[in-house]
Amino acid sequence: MARMTTLTAMVAVLAGCAAAGGGGLNGTAEAQTKPIKTATSISAAERKQGQEAHPQLMQEFGGSYSGPQANYVERVGQNIAVQSGMSNARGDFTVTLLNSPVNNAFAIPGGYVYVTRQLMALMNDEAELAGVLGHEVGHVAAQHSKKRQSAATRNQILGVLGAVLGGAIGDSGGLLGGLGGLLQNNAMQVAQLATLGFSRSQELQADQLGVQYLRSAGYDPMALSTMLASLANQTSLDARLAGHDARSLPEWASTHPDPASRVRNAQSLAARIGGGGVRNADAFLTAVDGVLYGDDPVQGVVEGNDFLHPDLKLRFTVPNGYGMQNGTTAVTVSGNGGQAQFSTGAYSGDMNAYVAAVFKGVAGNASLTPSSLQRTTVNGIPAYYSTARANTQSGQVDVTVFAYEFSRNQAFHFVTLAKAGGTGVFNSMFNSVRRLSNSEAAAIRPRRIDVVTVGRGDSIASLSRRMAYSNWQAERFQVLNRLSAGNALTPGQKVKLVVYATR
Repeated sequence: MARMTTLTAMVAVLAGCAAAGGGGLNGTAEAQTKPIKTATSISAAERKQGQEAHPQLMQEFGGSYSGPQANYVERVGQNIAVQSGMSNARGDFTVTLLNSPVNNAFAIPGGYVYVTRQLMALMNDEAELAGVLGHEVGHVAAQHSKKRQSAATRNQILGVLGAVLGGAIGDSGGLLGGLGGLLQNNAMQVAQLATLGFSRSQELQADQLGVQYLRSAGYDPMALSTMLASLANQTSLDARLAGHDARSLPEWASTHPDPASRVRNAQSLAARIGGGGVRNADAFLTAVDGVLYGDDPVQGVVEGNDFLHPDLKLRFTVPNGYGMQNGTTAVTVSGNGGQAQFSTGAYSGDMNAYVAAVFKGVAGNASLTPSSLQRTTVNGIPAYYSTARANTQSGQVDVTVFAYEFSRNQAFHFVTLAKAGGTGVFNSMFNSVRRLSNSEAAAIRPRRIDVVTVGRGDSIASLSRRMAYSNWQAERFQVLNRLSAGNALTPGQKVKLVVYATR
């Protein structure tokens, strides 16, 4: 929603590295065992850079997740971070568990390391957690951000919005450079993708460092490869789920090509450095038990094609074939026919002023002339809409603002972008907005991880039926626990379920 600053661009670049999440391989594993020059300290400038970026990054990724899981991640992360040699003081590293429903991890200069609760839930032991965090620390130790930031920032600021929207409307620039407020969450994601060409060898270097850190910390160096295997399986499952519970863009491993090759490379690195070391599965499963899984209802939830917000008491449905990305300040909608964002703003009872302010935020320095404001009613809610047509290098596009007056002091709105005359693809979405009743809002429950002990007679099939989903239960259970359909469960074995929690 805010304009894309250089700081935001830097965060996107670093998040784009996204831990050990699969990357194309240039060269062999043998070539990646050469010594890597790494930093031996954290400079004052880097500390300042990290301190300035941290609050904005926290806002972008849902804030910190509190509780025993956060304390556990901090302890493991600081232990692995000191293996880098940048500092021997654990307190020099700020390790944060993020309250985010996407699979992601990253680090920024100054000793700041992050992992999402969703990615933590995909792990199966402490060594895998350490491997992911070690990979991220490796990016910083090898000073990859310094080597990438200049070119990447230029790519993002000058071209990323064109890349975001070009997929939908075929544009490569022009007006799009001025649409600074539109689809910011989506732009952040594509900014990650836009810089991957610079990072393939760097990803392999971070893998190598991560494996080394695992070994020096006493963990099994194979842990990084098994975590990557889980990510490859999750990526495959996400592709199969597309159209059922799709997100607009893939995350972490799926932002880099060929995760299966990445697994083999990590295995080769671990074999060269030597096996052995602990996995600490029991300690990890004890820690991850109860962690929130998927969307946090406080931020609203995505259920298939529906977005529901129990606190705001609203609901809408996106067209078939469109995906949603639920952010902290907006919901981004993406599909072949266009892009949209659902959000809110300050409202004082004047809908003309509200819609004008949205258009102003969308246009930035560009010139947009909206049509006269039209009024209608959607499911009993007063609604207002207007469209502005603009020229781009690839032809004309329509920017539409469709706003809803929920009360005298609260309004919500969609901003959509489509080819000229193509806004109609969103009509069903515009007309789907409605209020939730108190009982409907109360029925929206969060999901959480429940670690259970396999009993006599339990099987993958029987335990999968306890998963809090109406589809793909067995497949979700297998990926979550790094199992295949042919695996047999052993009484006494601990496995993870996703179950409904009380709010």
